[in-house]
Amino acid sequence: MTIDHNHIAVGKYLVSPLAKPQGEGQYAASVSIRSGRGSATHDRVMRFSGLFDSAAAALHYATEHAMRWIHERSAPACA
Repeated sequence: MTIDHNHIAVGKYLVSPLAKPQGEGQYAASVSIRSGRGSATHDRVMRFSGLFDSAAAALHYATEHAMRWIHERSAPACA
């Protein structure tokens, strides 16, 4: 079973955080960051090595990392 809460639209990206039970009350976090449409769709998937005590904590961690990744790519380049 995978817990998938709320897809979050951020500009041209669709962020989908996931929490997957790992046994003994622990959860693994991952996130999909999708951009583009149709045949030009691109998905970046990040899987994180740490385990979390709740699905909510795993989802929060994955979402924060996705937002940071998007922010880094949308920041203006320094001259």
